[in-house]
Amino acid sequence: MGGDDAPRINIEGAVQVLSKLESLSKLFLVGDEATLKKSCDAVGIGSNPKVEIVHAPEVVGMCESGLAAVRQKKNSSMSISVDMVKKGEADAVVSAGNTGAAVAASTIKLRLLEGVERAGIVSPLPSIHGYVLVSDTGANPDAKPRHLVGYSVMAALMARYVYNREMPNVGVMSNGTEECKGSEFSLKTYALLRALADRELLPYKFQGNCEGHDLFETELDVAVTDGFTGNILLKSVEATAHAYTNWIKAGIMSSTLAKMGALCMRSVFKNLKQRMSADAIGGCPLMGVNGVSIIAHGSANATAILNACRMAAGMVRNSVNDRIIETMARINPVLKELEA
Repeated sequence: MGGDDAPRINIEGAVQVLSKLESLSKLFLVGDEATLKKSCDAVGIGSNPKVEIVHAPEVVGMCESGLAAVRQKKNSSMSISVDMVKKGEADAVVSAGNTGAAVAASTIKLRLLEGVERAGIVSPLPSIHGYVLVSDTGANPDAKPRHLVGYSVMAALMARYVYNREMPNVGVMSNGTEECKGSEFSLKTYALLRALADRELLPYKFQGNCEGHDLFETELDVAVTDGFTGNILLKSVEATAHAYTNWIKAGIMSSTLAKMGALCMRSVFKNLKQRMSADAIGGCPLMGVNGVSIIAHGSANATAILNACRMAAGMVRNSVNDRIIETMARINPVLKELEA
């Protein structure tokens, strides 16, 4: 029931999921039963044996306080969906609803994976080689350096097993690539990761500090930062992409010659739009919780819902959470020693 145009977009996404996600065994649609049944019948999936409607009489609004909604609306589609993952009835939850409520419900109900101190949101951004994963982008604005160690591990394992990067390149966001550059916070993070890398405990190649341009111009797979900086970075990138799109459109409409040129470059613009679209990614996983929780944009379309479910399926199929637990079990004793 979440999203700017729910439940229509989610139902349309369900149609694509059922036709294109071969590994799917069951798709639970959680929300008002009568509304969902009518919508499913209208698009021809009401009698599909893989579809099961789960009634939820309450809905979390997009403008509600996430934490308050989780506490007060225990029968919301958001809460019931996460409860199903907690009980093992579902492998993952995908929501295009209230982001704060999705984070709060997943963190409170699912709890954290063993060995993980803080959950982090991983946001894939388009780069020269595919995608660079930035974490954290908003779950924990007041992070500590050891939390970023966990973020780096979780995002790197996602890069490896979901995005097929055999040995991910990981960097710490800073204002320079030199070892001496950065804030006190980023310097401490760098020192911890360098020490762990020297002991060959990290499941990735630690390349040191990275700058903003590295996200798009180098073969960087993961950039780690605190949730405060990461959220500003994410929103700035999204706004920049939106601004450039508007400027290009305005330029095209400025003259007949520009319009003719745009027609010749139509395929180029189409590919660029697809590359930059958040719908191609689907959603951002909240990593570190004891389950799989994918948070899609409120403006997500049916393709985004499909890709969010693909991401969830990839995380489940490759046992990413189990690999996180195994890796953090090796790292945490040494991390405590380094911080002593």
